Amino acid sequence: QVQLVESGGGLVQAGGSLNLSCAASGSIFSPNVMGWFRQAPGKQRELVATITVTGRTKYVSSVEGRFTISRDNAKNMVYLQMNDLKPEDTASYYCNIDGPGEYDFWGQGTQVTVSS
Repeated sequence: QVQLVESGGGLVQAGGSLNLSCAASGSIFSPNVMGWFRQAPGKQRELVATITVTGRTKYVSSVEGRFTISRDNAKNMVYLQMNDLKPEDTASYYCNIDGPGEYDFWGQGTQVTVSS
């Protein structure tokens, strides 16, 4: 089992910044892909960004140039630096770790609210 604990969410004005953190503990399998997903009320959960153990990243187009994902493999941490936040970024943000087969775990989520 893997436990993922997110932190860093909150309320921010449009144009502001937040930095999300996710701490992973338990049976960490490597290699893996860690990522951030988000879900707004009434919408499906969507991928925001992912990062491999070697640092290869992928972003949804709507956050390209504004968000940066990073990780610290030694600490089993993944981060999401979010700049120039927009009201449409308002959602619950979830940390995920994915590996082979059924190795797929989620955090409880942290709320990000961007006011206009």
